[in-house]
This record gives sequence, C-alpha cells and structure tokens, in this order.
Amino acid sequence: MQKLLGSALAVLALGMIGSAGMAAPHAFHYLAAPDFAPSAVLPAPPAPGSVQEQSELAQLRTLIAAAPAERLARARFDDGNETPALFDRTLGVELEKYPLTWALLRDVQAEAEAAVSLSKAYFHRTRPYGIDPTLPNCAKKTIGKPATSYPSGHAILGYSAGFVLARLIKGRSSEIFDRAADYAMSRELCGVHFASDLDASHTLGTLVASALLANPAFRAKFEAAHAELLAAHVAGA
Repeated sequence: MQKLLGSALAVLALGMIGSAGMAAPHAFHYLAAPDFAPSAVLPAPPAPGSVQEQSELAQLRTLIAAAPAERLARARFDDGNETPALFDRTLGVELEKYPLTWALLRDVQAEAEAAVSLSKAYFHRTRPYGIDPTLPNCAKKTIGKPATSYPSGHAILGYSAGFVLARLIKGRSSEIFDRAADYAMSRELCGVHFASDLDASHTLGTLVASALLANPAFRAKFEAAHAELLAAHVAGA
C-alpha cells in the first residue's frame, strides 16, 4: 500500500510539474513519498495577492535595497553553487576530498530534492520576480511567472545537509547552522524567494535530515563517513 501511495504521489507531482513546464521530480531512495505529502508537512504559503504576500514582497524590496554590494555578490555566488560544497569555506576543508562524506551529503541533497519537488508542484507558488518584474533578481530567465517558489531548493539543501553535517562535525555545529541560514538568506537577496519559502525549507529540510538519520541504511553510511572524518583529523569531528 505504501508503495502504491508513493507511486500515486509521484505520478500526481509529475503531471503537475509537466503542466508548469518544470523538470520531472526527483526520486526518493531512502525515504517514502507519502511521508512527505506536502499538505501534511507544510502550511500553505500566503495566498496570491494577499496582504501577507504583499507584505513579504515589500520586505524583500527593502532587504535587497539595503544590502551591501559584497553581500549581493555573495548571494549571486550562492545562486550558482548548489552542492554541499557550500560549507567548504565555513569549515576550511574541501568536502569533496572525503569520498564517503561527500557521497553521504549528496544522498541528503537527492532526498531533499525529491521532497521539495513534491511541494513545489503541489503549492505552485509564483516567485517574487514573477509578481514584480522590476525586482532585482538572480534568475537567468524572468519571462512569465515561474511557479516554483515554495519551498526553496537551495535553502533545503543548506538546512538538510547542514543538519547532517552538524552531527558529523559536532564541534563546528554552530558555524554550520549559521552558514545554512546565510545560504538561505541569499535566496531572498537574489529576489527569487520569499521569507516564508525559506521557513518552509527549514521545516522540510529538518524533517528530511531527521528521517534519514533514523534510516538504518543511511545511518550505516553516516557512521562510515564519521569514521572517515575522524581518521582524517578534521577539526570538530
């Protein structure tokens, strides 16, 4: 029954995504789609044209206008770098040089992408620059009104991978969490997501990471990655 429900959700998401001109959803490998049914794990975003949405849009304009040039440049850099390497500078290491750790974090990213694709298709929220075409943004194409705003794929990567990484390298957890939040903020500064999109990503990313850490197959890989970091004397592991 669980597999049938998972298949049904995947087919539904595929149909919705296809109608919006988006790519097909990613597949779950450790987790199950029914456990991440969008209406069950996230609140609905503010309604189109609502006072709440207009307030978020106004806050976004103010945030971007007040941001220093250096921070806006960093947001654009983050926009083009959507891998677990987002934590490299924070930790002072190249995570890709640790194959077991890198593979584990890429698994986290894949599961998070599967979860977020379901929610993007279900909620179908227009991005900020689709509502206000004059909003400065990092989008490569601003034609039309792309309905992929809720939640954020970048932000869920930061929050889910950060959650797992903070347990691999407990001595650096505070820095890791700060970087995840900073990476999410880049999406607002890029004009491609609302604040509530990031809140949803934080919630969903934490759910994905927690479920993965409770999964026996994933947990075995987690322990191997932790041993790899310990053997390499990575600070904080």
